[in-house]
Amino acid sequence: MKTLDLLHRWIGGLVGLVLAVLGISGALLVHKDAWILLPHTSDAQVQATGAIAGTVERIMADPEVQPDMIMFATRDFGLNRLSFANGSGAYTSQAGDIVARWDSQWQRPELWLFDLHHHLFAGDAGETVGGIAALAGLFFIVSGILLWWRTRKTFEFRLLPKRLSRPAILRHHRDLGIVAAPLLFVALLTGAILIFRPVAALILGPSAPALIEASLKAPEPLSVAMAAQHDWHSMLSTARARFPEAEIRSLSLSRNGDGLIALRMKKSEEWLPNGRTTLWFAADSGRLIAVRDASRLPGTVKVYNMLYPLHAAKVGGLSYRVAMTIAGLALGLLGAFTSWSFWFGRRRLKASGIGIKLQGSPLPRVD
Repeated sequence: MKTLDLLHRWIGGLVGLVLAVLGISGALLVHKDAWILLPHTSDAQVQATGAIAGTVERIMADPEVQPDMIMFATRDFGLNRLSFANGSGAYTSQAGDIVARWDSQWQRPELWLFDLHHHLFAGDAGETVGGIAALAGLFFIVSGILLWWRTRKTFEFRLLPKRLSRPAILRHHRDLGIVAAPLLFVALLTGAILIFRPVAALILGPSAPALIEASLKAPEPLSVAMAAQHDWHSMLSTARARFPEAEIRSLSLSRNGDGLIALRMKKSEEWLPNGRTTLWFAADSGRLIAVRDASRLPGTVKVYNMLYPLHAAKVGGLSYRVAMTIAGLALGLLGAFTSWSFWFGRRRLKASGIGIKLQGSPLPRVD
């Protein structure tokens, strides 16, 4: 137990602040649709094929300023989001009127907050650091439960420490951690699986990463150029005929010269907010090239597609969003107080003279 205690303390001191950042940013992102204060955010979702086609035609009318992607409004957020190749973007009403524009993510809090949570402002390297922190968090949950068991009779739940002292912080850390452990386990495990293939293989089976990649792979690229104009109504009508009950979620133009236009849809049984049901059209003629029906994907891939909605609280309604908000805030408190007590708590005790007074008589263990 002494070795486990030592590992728990030192690893917590090293990655606690990263976990605090991930927790607080995640808690804020869960409610992103509610705190984006722009006109038309509360508009009812429009899914009529003709109406969406008209909006797409309006947005795509000028080939010089076509967005790379249109993300269509949801039931909870009434704006379309446009993404451009240079990193800029815009929100439009569902009629296609521009509501807000930005030249970089720093002009929109929801965008830089998303980058902070997913990449720590450091791209792929930041994502890897976040994944390592998630694995460390899983270790904290398991080791914390084992360490808490010794002092379970002194359990006392508090939202905040009784005082800003190291013993009080350690006790608060122990008891808050045990309460939040189930929710934190879900958040950290799903995050780790989404980032690291070996974790996906461990949880979903050795063949899972290859199966997921093959099942979600786009068709082979086409050697065709993007046409200046398309019959968007025909494409959307083709998609609606294939999947009449599915939501139209996003439209992506040819990426990296692959010669494909991708239209994503969400069937009712899918948890992913943008679905995995996808139709690909040729970028020159608009002819249908391939179709992926998410309901026909292998079981392992369906389970994998559930992980992000579980992680980001995109399923389960308000009650689950509140639960994951609590998990994020708890992770923020645990990480922040852990870092403070590890790096500054001992120093503060010594500076106050308590360290000298208690020489030869160490503080009682509270964790």
